[in-house]
Amino acid sequence: MSPKNALAASADSPRANPEEIVELSERVGTLTRRKIGDIQQVTNQSKILALNALIEAARAGEAGKGFAVVANEMKNISAQINGVAQQLESELVAAAGRLETLGRQIIGQLRGDRLIDLALNAIEIIDRNLYERTCDVRWWATDQAVIDCVSDPRPELCDHAGDRLSVILGAYTVYLDIWLCDAKGRVLAHGKPSRFPQVRGASVAKEGWFAQALATASGNDFVVGDVAPVALLDQAVSAVYATAIREGGRSDGKPLGVLAVHFDWAPQAQAVVDGVRLSEEERARTRVLLLDSAHRILAASDQRGLFSETIALHTGSDGARGTYEDGEGRTVSYALTPGYETYRGLGWYGCILQAPHR
Repeated sequence: MSPKNALAASADSPRANPEEIVELSERVGTLTRRKIGDIQQVTNQSKILALNALIEAARAGEAGKGFAVVANEMKNISAQINGVAQQLESELVAAAGRLETLGRQIIGQLRGDRLIDLALNAIEIIDRNLYERTCDVRWWATDQAVIDCVSDPRPELCDHAGDRLSVILGAYTVYLDIWLCDAKGRVLAHGKPSRFPQVRGASVAKEGWFAQALATASGNDFVVGDVAPVALLDQAVSAVYATAIREGGRSDGKPLGVLAVHFDWAPQAQAVVDGVRLSEEERARTRVLLLDSAHRILAASDQRGLFSETIALHTGSDGARGTYEDGEGRTVSYALTPGYETYRGLGWYGCILQAPHR
């Protein structure tokens, strides 16, 4: 067969399924027990025949002595066969049982390790995505139109800043909006006035991220708000990243206000959990989740429990990653955010819950 044909044959052949190891072990054990039972049934019948033959030989007297010898030999052979069958059952069935147990352990470990890798990949994708948001907000806070507006909030300067933010949003579709706030927390300009007309002029002074951003030590710093619905954005779910707008756009400049970007969390996070590589059979019995540091669900492949359900995650001693079986027989695999570049992450987890294969 040519290499090309061999490759085609390999591609057309069914994929190896580790679960078959356990299934074959079960079949071998069942078949062994059944066939040994058949052997014992035959030997029992042979014993009965031998006993009947001995009885008839005794009735025949001297003429039946030769037949009695044959009947005794049949009895002995039946006993030997029965002994071999019992030994075979003891050794082979035990070996098949051990093979099945080992197969389950190996498959469980392989499955757990694979699911850990998938959970880690999911949280890494989110980390890389959010790292870019931290870069964006710090960069855009140095835009001259932004600085001019917060330094001198005349209507024409704020309108120009809003136009500039709209242009940015046209190129960055992962954002719901960008807010430019003065030092008192009043929104002076934003990027989507036609979609969210209620934003301009609103106060965000009581938002935790605003006060924290205004208090950052330098232009290299940023803060993150909780992933949650935002009233001013018509209850759309946002992940807020904010930093101080500084005098002259300098890293050590005096804070003049705050720039906040609202990451459009729902579709971006859903794309990550939906994109985890599972077979169709696996997908039907698997939940892919993103959890916050308190193990609250931030995203779910089945879209259930968002921001309301908390997973009782048993993270072990180091808490970085692991796999175990829960009380419902599901495999639970998790991986803690490793962070990305200068973004340390928020203590979030990628998590996969998988019901057993049937």
